[in-house]
Amino acid sequence: MMSLSSYPHPLLLRYHTTHLSLLSPLPSSLLIPTLPISKLRLRNVRLSIRASSSQTPPTPKPTSVSSSPSFRTRNPSDVTVLVTGSTGYIGKFVVGELLRRGFNVIAVARERSGIRGRNDREQTVKHLAGATVCFSDVTDAAALNDSLDAIGRPIDAVVCCLASRNGGISDSWKIDYEATRNSLVSGRRLGASHFVLLSAICVQKPLLEFQKAKLKFEAELEKEAAEDPGFTYSIVRPTAFFKSLGGQVESVKDGKPYVMFGDGRLCACKPISEEDLAAFIVDCVMDGDKACKILPIGGPGKALTPMEQGEILFRLLGREPKFLKVPIGVMDFAIGVLDFLAKAFPSLEDAAEFGKIGRYYAAESMLVLDPETGEYSAEKTPSYGKDTLEDFFSKVIRDGMAGQELGEQTIF
Repeated sequence: MMSLSSYPHPLLLRYHTTHLSLLSPLPSSLLIPTLPISKLRLRNVRLSIRASSSQTPPTPKPTSVSSSPSFRTRNPSDVTVLVTGSTGYIGKFVVGELLRRGFNVIAVARERSGIRGRNDREQTVKHLAGATVCFSDVTDAAALNDSLDAIGRPIDAVVCCLASRNGGISDSWKIDYEATRNSLVSGRRLGASHFVLLSAICVQKPLLEFQKAKLKFEAELEKEAAEDPGFTYSIVRPTAFFKSLGGQVESVKDGKPYVMFGDGRLCACKPISEEDLAAFIVDCVMDGDKACKILPIGGPGKALTPMEQGEILFRLLGREPKFLKVPIGVMDFAIGVLDFLAKAFPSLEDAAEFGKIGRYYAAESMLVLDPETGEYSAEKTPSYGKDTLEDFFSKVIRDGMAGQELGEQTIF
C-alpha cells in the first residue's frame, strides 16, 4: 500500500514502510534461481516453512544466482522486474515508470486493491495496463510463491513499495517486515539478483514500530548482500511526499487558518513528488553506482518548515497569512492518556501508536541526520527531480486533491 514514511503535515499523516516475513525463511538448499521449478520442489518449500518453530527467522541464505547482477548489461526490454506494493501511492507510479522505460513488469496486487479495497481485479488490471498482474497475498509466503510460479518467468530485480496501511503495531510488522521479506525470498527463488526497497528517512531515529520493522528488514537485506557477492540492493529513504502536505489546502481556501505545532519551525523537509520519486527508484534498478547503498532523497529546492509551507499557500491564494499554533504539549498529554489506558485496554495500543506518530512528525525533520552533530541537515539531504511544492499547491488549488487521498493512512 502507501507509506508511513511520507513525513507529512502533523495533522494529516501518511507513511511508508516495508517489512520482512515472520515466517521461517527458505533454507539455501531450497532457494533455487533457475526455471522451471518443479511442483515437488514447491511442496517442499511450503512444508519447510510450516514445520519450522523458529520465532525469529534468520536471514535467507545466499543462493547461487550468479557471480554478478548481469542483467544490468542488458536492454530494459530483456529485464524483468517484480514490483510488490504496485497499487499503492508510489508503487503505481513506479510500475508506470518501469513500463515507460521498456522493462518487463510483474506487478503483484491484492484481489481487492486501492484504498479500503475499492478496486476489483478488472480495475486493477486497467490501472496497471502494460504489466503482467499477479494477484496474490504478499503476507502469505506459500501463496506468493505459487502465484509467481504460475506465471512461469524468471525475475531479474525486485522493487518493493509495500507499506503499512495504517501504522498500527501489528500491521507494521505484518507488512513492513513480513510481507517485504516474502518479496525478497520469492524474488530470490526466481533468480532476482537486485532488490530495491522503498524505506523512509525517519528510520534514522527509530521511536515507532513501523520504523523498527523497516530497520529489521534493512539489516537483513544488507546481510544478504554481504554473504553473497552476486546479490545487491538499494535502500531508498525519501523525505515527505507532496500529498502528505496538501491536506490543508481546501480549508485555507475556505478562509481557515493554517494549523501547525509549536512555532511552525520545529521540523522541516524537502518534499518530493510521486513522479520524481518513482523515477529515482527506477534509476536504482540499473545504476550500479546506487547498488549496496542507503539513499536518502528529497525533492528540488530548499528545506521547508511548516510555516514556510503555509506562507507558500497563502501567497498562491493572494491572502494574508493566518496561522494557528498548537502547543506540542497538547499531543504529549493525549499520548500519555492513551498509553495509560492501553495498559488496561490492549485494543487502544494502536490509538496510542497513532498519537506517537503524530507527535513524531510534528517535531522531527525529514532530513538527513548528521551523525557528527546529531542535527538534521538540509545540506546533506540530496535533492532530485523537478517538481516543487509550490507547483503541487497550485495544482491542488485548481483541481483539488483528487487522486491524493490519504485513505487508510489518515490519522487526524
